Amino acid sequence: MPTTPEMSMDMTTAGDTGLLDTLQHEVAVFARRAEQTRLGGVGQVRNSMDRAAYLLLNRLDKEGPMGVKALAASMGIDSSTVTRQVAPLVDSGLVKRTSHPEDGRAVVLQLSPRGVSRLHEVRSSRRELMAELTHDWTPEERESFCTLLTRFNGALSARMAAPGASGPESASAS
Repeated sequence: MPTTPEMSMDMTTAGDTGLLDTLQHEVAVFARRAEQTRLGGVGQVRNSMDRAAYLLLNRLDKEGPMGVKALAASMGIDSSTVTRQVAPLVDSGLVKRTSHPEDGRAVVLQLSPRGVSRLHEVRSSRRELMAELTHDWTPEERESFCTLLTRFNGALSARMAAPGASGPESASAS
């Protein structure tokens, strides 16, 4: 017999209520602690970075220069949100606006040399923090955690992208 998402949820929660309660609680605690520390690194407050800034810089680093609309689409957020979040990055010299290579009238955003340096500094500090927090984990446990967390984030993104989904800045964590 085929099941609907609602039926699957009923079947899941019927047998796993305690486990799902623990999961939602631990996700809430994780979100609070991550925001409190901004996963800023080990003893280096100067290496903390706003979540939105980190995600934008990281996306530009991985995908290269792009316009606001393309950046917004790749992150699953609204163009006006990207424009608002990019402004302080441009003001601080981490991102620069340049002419599109094929259409000089269009503007693209790209990391500045300072932005590349800052992103690498923050990544290094966060990598050190991840190593410290998981120092007693096996490589298999680290890999399993990454796989499951990636899958969880993918499910959240898919849910928020679905028609009729509601919530604040649905995919702002992308």
